[in-house]
Amino acid sequence: MKVHLTTIGCRLNEAETATWARQFQMAGHQVVTAAADADAIIFNTCAVTTEAARKSRQFVKRLHRLNPNARLIVTGCYASLEPDRVAELMGVDRVVSNQEKDELVALVAGELATPGMPALAMEPDAVYLYPGSRTRAFVKVQDGCRNRCTFCIVTVARGDERSRPIAAIVDEINALHRAGYQEAVITGVHLGGYGHDLGEDLASLVRAILADTDIPRLRLSSLEPWDLPEGFFELWQNPRLMPHLHLPLQSGSDRILRRMARRYTTDQYARLIAQARAAIPDFNLTTDLIVGFPGEDEDDWARTVAFVQQIGFGHMHIFTYSPRQGTAAARMPNQVPGDVKRARSREMHAIAARMKAETLARYVGRALPVLWEGPGEALASGDVRWSGYTPNYLRVETRQFPGRDLDNRILRTRLAHPLGDPPDRLAGELADAPYAMPRATRAAGPQPMPMEMTANRK
Repeated sequence: MKVHLTTIGCRLNEAETATWARQFQMAGHQVVTAAADADAIIFNTCAVTTEAARKSRQFVKRLHRLNPNARLIVTGCYASLEPDRVAELMGVDRVVSNQEKDELVALVAGELATPGMPALAMEPDAVYLYPGSRTRAFVKVQDGCRNRCTFCIVTVARGDERSRPIAAIVDEINALHRAGYQEAVITGVHLGGYGHDLGEDLASLVRAILADTDIPRLRLSSLEPWDLPEGFFELWQNPRLMPHLHLPLQSGSDRILRRMARRYTTDQYARLIAQARAAIPDFNLTTDLIVGFPGEDEDDWARTVAFVQQIGFGHMHIFTYSPRQGTAAARMPNQVPGDVKRARSREMHAIAARMKAETLARYVGRALPVLWEGPGEALASGDVRWSGYTPNYLRVETRQFPGRDLDNRILRTRLAHPLGDPPDRLAGELADAPYAMPRATRAAGPQPMPMEMTANRK
């Protein structure tokens, strides 16, 4: 059976989709990159905003048009929140809820099995990768959330918190590293709540990955700024843990944070960031912010603007609030008028662009290791443009002569000057020699780390 998988939304969705791809391949099925070539199409939906739900519906329709003969299976948060509406969309053959996701491959393969269909020859202990997968592997470590932020529908769609055992996560990262991945990004709905149901915590997971794997780079995905274990930032003494955190702020007004049911004040957030910056060299902080939350008045907005500029962020995801049916915030009085939300969004985007430019400018002239991602883009000049990321998640771009393959290589790179208007990345000039990271700190002692390895993808 030929299977096409696609997703929209968060990093967790990407991690799930990549896992299914490997599972389908290991079960003897072929994963294809084009929907038109598939016997079955799996779509992992998103519902974090009203707009995301609309896009999910539109994408279902588009997939059916691309291949009306394929079986279309829809899963994810939107499919879980509105299963009847999804089932009625033209072309949908099966709706799989988030609660059934762990069994998705078995469900689909069992329903679509064709008698006498030959299985592909699978190599023992091989690791099969999602076609088009990048140099960074997203690894799902937990699902669900016990918090009840008043604007969030994801907690309803994802259900209770569930953590994967540390040993299973370590095994997966080791397998991904053997397959050629240079970086693992651990992700979850409430990453900071990892292990709450297992008697573990996020710090113990990170320590185990650093001790029991050799993957050159480990990165944390979005992390709520609470529930962090004691001594959490000491983990960054290991250079393999990347100096970047995405800590959602959502508002700079304590009154609005209370209305959101966020579990911190601006003072607590500021102290947390000060601790991180004191402990982690070259720390880059990124965040989420909601503009125009119900009840946000001019004083709340002024406090948010001032606090954002006080903290300083390398990048901001700015969301204009829209009511999400099923959340407490959608029922709140004093909804902010659309024109006010749009004006505040424009103001915050301008502030974010300035802060990002300032962040990039601070690194001009520095030489940092960049993990380059391919394939490169051929330019009219004959050169090939490549892009990649520094350890602290600054995007870097370079131009190289044809035939020089940078894909999935970590190379020491001099950061030359900002690019874009407004600036959103840095120009990079490759150093003459490969970057040599300080020796890895495994529990058994220092180990040499190969820093140049081209992915061996099946």
